[in-house]
Order: sequence, then structure tokens, then C-alpha cells
Amino acid sequence: MVEQPWTQQHLVSSSGQISLPAAVPHRWKLDQGGPVDVIDLGFAVLIVPAGEAHRLLGDLLSREDHAAFVASLGADPDLATT
Repeated sequence: MVEQPWTQQHLVSSSGQISLPAAVPHRWKLDQGGPVDVIDLGFAVLIVPAGEAHRLLGDLLSREDHAAFVASLGADPDLATT
């Protein structure tokens, strides 16, 4: 049986921080803290265990689709490292 995704709404602080629900760090063995990958999709942000972003993006987007997405960002300096 595939576990269904769930959503919860959380606040982002004025300094850009957010707290994860307690079950999330526990599930991903981050109880003591640790690195995560943040994927800015332009319309959403995904937080995944460290090292998983490239694999996940590779599974979701072809090289051509990724290149088109990056090109669509234009010259926005906030997104220059995407």
C-alpha cells in the first residue's frame, strides 16, 4: 500500500525559517539535525533528504525540460544559481 501524501500549512518567519512537523525529521533520521536539499520549482518548494535532489529531478525532468525551465527564469538574480 502506497502512503498518501499529506499537507499542513506552516508559517515562514521574516528571516526565511520554517519548522518541520516533528514526524518529518524523525522519519528521515534528522532528529539531531542535518542537511537537506531544497528544490525551488518556481511554483513550489520541495525539501528532500540531502543527496536526493539530483536523483529526484532526474526522475521528473528530462535535460531539455530542465534547460527550458532554467531559461524561463530569465535574469532574476535571486534564481541565478538554479
